Amino acid sequence: MKTNLKTYSGEALEGNFYTIGLNYKKADAEIRGHFSIDDTAKEKILEQGKADGIPSLTVISTCNRTELYGFAQHPYQLIKLLCQYTNGTVEEFEKVAYIYKNRDAVSHLFTVGTGLDSQILGDFEIISQLRNAFRESKKRDMINPFMERLANAVIQASKRIKNETGISSGATSVSFAAVQYIMAHVPQISEKNILLFGTGKIGRNTCENLIKHTKNDHITLVNRTKEKAEKVAGKFNLVVKDYADIQSEIAQADVLIVATGAQQPTISQELLYLNRPLLILDLSIPKNVSDDVLENELVTLVHMDQLSALTDHTLEQRAAQLPLAKKIIAEIEKEFNKWADHRKYAPTINALKNKLIEIKAGELDYQSKKIDGFNQEQAEIISNRLIQKITTHFANHLKGEEGSAESIELIRRVFQLETA
Repeated sequence: MKTNLKTYSGEALEGNFYTIGLNYKKADAEIRGHFSIDDTAKEKILEQGKADGIPSLTVISTCNRTELYGFAQHPYQLIKLLCQYTNGTVEEFEKVAYIYKNRDAVSHLFTVGTGLDSQILGDFEIISQLRNAFRESKKRDMINPFMERLANAVIQASKRIKNETGISSGATSVSFAAVQYIMAHVPQISEKNILLFGTGKIGRNTCENLIKHTKNDHITLVNRTKEKAEKVAGKFNLVVKDYADIQSEIAQADVLIVATGAQQPTISQELLYLNRPLLILDLSIPKNVSDDVLENELVTLVHMDQLSALTDHTLEQRAAQLPLAKKIIAEIEKEFNKWADHRKYAPTINALKNKLIEIKAGELDYQSKKIDGFNQEQAEIISNRLIQKITTHFANHLKGEEGSAESIELIRRVFQLETA
């Protein structure tokens, strides 16, 4: 449905509400890496957007998607910002991207924020990422009332789905999928040497899953900042090695898990001096393991996309909860759209009511002077009821129209209304 925002949110000058982005469905890990946005780039996008006159904007970039939500006169304003501060090009974006407008954009955000659009169904990590993204935009005064209300509605839907359905039951995530893969493909895993390179959020989650499911006490942690690795190691009583020792640690490993989150590969063939088979799992976006490691015949390389494609009984159980989750979304989305529609016509109806009250006051004053025994109290009651009925008729008319911008403008002109 193509509607101008003036017929949807009551703020015509802000343009339309858009979602532009790309995700795992059409963009592979390499392409997603080109459009990956770190914290510095996010800040620059928000700053540049504000300077460009974009009134409301939020940015999210995860391993599986990069999206911008905002108001613009044309979606290219947002696409330009994305390409300006990433390594992706407009041509590349157009091949794999999606653009949603107004209500379609609203629906998409509900689907994303509730984990229904996640690569692993029911992954609720996305809602905390969205919450943080909206919080950052608000700090920079880049959230208008429409988007703030929408963010709260999506958060509400996410909470209800998590509490009222089983769609997040079972431990299924990229980190858990990695551990599942290891357990399925590495015999006697409890006796193997596992090296975890990178102790960010995915690395920590993977570490927890390794300890819980493999019963392995030969896990070594390496991180560029050793103190971060030591914090994780202390929690689980694991070994920490210096980043300078990465080459020798790889040589002793049976499994290497890379979760470094760098913009360039951190593991390449030149680090590999192997005398035994090595399984490498790259959990990073963009890829942090160079494809040249496959030149070593002892290496098996598995990337995040392959792990995320794994399906199991847990995912089948989650899929069975989809109808209930969608019902909750539909309920909350309907409430939001009703609120958005009300914002569209409320200023006009309020102005109309005030205009009729003004006309009433003048007419009652005139009639009270002209008619002997004029009953002011009864006249007030009757005229107020008429005003209420008239404004209700106009409100119902506007509610029932898909594109009521013309009707709103007509009412404003006929009654010479001034609205804020």
